Amino acid sequence: MQIEDMKQLISSNDALLIYFSGENCGVCKALMPKIKSSFELNFPKIRQEFISASDYPEIAAYFSIFTVPSILIYFDGKETRRESRHISVENLIQNTKRPYGLYFD
Repeated sequence: MQIEDMKQLISSNDALLIYFSGENCGVCKALMPKIKSSFELNFPKIRQEFISASDYPEIAAYFSIFTVPSILIYFDGKETRRESRHISVENLIQNTKRPYGLYFD
């Protein structure tokens, strides 16, 4: 995957969640299935992409990811939410409801 591929994903999807994780990050591995299932249930129109910052450091650098886990949420090609390190699934869901509703309802 290249930076251009990520730009294309952002521009070609109405809504996109990018989850950056690390190879040796226990929190990343524990949080990922919770985020994935919560977003599938609550926000089925948001496409989800999972990127290993350790496998793709150039992509992580392009998006200014300095710690993992980090989550970026895009609506209509614009970043609307960024969460890093200590991420509450419940707060992330609550903070995504309004832009999701405005965009898709």
